[in-house]
Amino acid sequence: MDFGYIAQQLANGLILGSMYALVAIGFSMIYGIVRLINFAHGDIVMIGAFTTLVLMETAGLPFPLVAFFVLLTGCGMGILIERISFRPMRGAPQVTGFIASLGISIMLQNLGILTLSAQPRNFSFPSYMQRILNLGPVSFRVVDVVIILTAFFLMVALIFLVQKTKLGIAMRATAENIDVARLMGIDINKTIMATFAIGSGLAAIAGLMWGGKFGQIDPLMGYVPGLKSFVAAVIGGVGSIPGAILGAFILGLSEVLFVGLLPPIYSSYRDAFVFGVLIIILIAMPNGLLGKDIGDKA
Repeated sequence: MDFGYIAQQLANGLILGSMYALVAIGFSMIYGIVRLINFAHGDIVMIGAFTTLVLMETAGLPFPLVAFFVLLTGCGMGILIERISFRPMRGAPQVTGFIASLGISIMLQNLGILTLSAQPRNFSFPSYMQRILNLGPVSFRVVDVVIILTAFFLMVALIFLVQKTKLGIAMRATAENIDVARLMGIDINKTIMATFAIGSGLAAIAGLMWGGKFGQIDPLMGYVPGLKSFVAAVIGGVGSIPGAILGAFILGLSEVLFVGLLPPIYSSYRDAFVFGVLIIILIAMPNGLLGKDIGDKA
């Protein structure tokens, strides 16, 4: 096992971690503000992938424009889910929101099967994005570079938004104490809606990337990346955006190295490995790597 092979596996882990990070950020943002784990979040990945397929095959739009419309679609879905489902339940026990999010997830999956069929669809980016680039011993496709750069740009933009803008200040204040934020004149409804929109937009972009990376999509495709991204958010400290990013890259690299460095017979145990990592980290650090102890929101 030479250095080139290990470097290639590290690059693959970086790509996978970039996609996990975009989804994990949404889990952490939503939980940080409303203390809700939105289990329908992973299905936004599926919506983003199929939106990309439709726009590329029927409209023939250039890739940057496709990505823009996919982002808007994800934002719109996040707003719709928050407005018609979670807002009326605000203030209800947490278990009510969990059950509602599970119901929405199952509904979206079955609507996808009814309208699109359960048959997997081939998904391919334009030929120029399939070109091979060599960087020393590591080989990339152009789409791999696009995934890494897009994820990095979106994460930097999000951190800037949260730290430097009025909306970001409102989001941080609401996450700290929703009642005090309301008394300070912050529009809680708009802030929470914006959080759902931003998180869902990032998940939709992750769906675009997932389809481009693996070349096949189906209505149930959001389950696995959604579940693993949730694991990444918990590893990093659910409610922490930097923690979600860190947890995603740790998970992506660990998963790829587990499959790439061990004999092939162990590759079918990659999901067990993912949850084993989660259990070990939570035993050692119950709040995750960068999380802090935050009580239930009133």
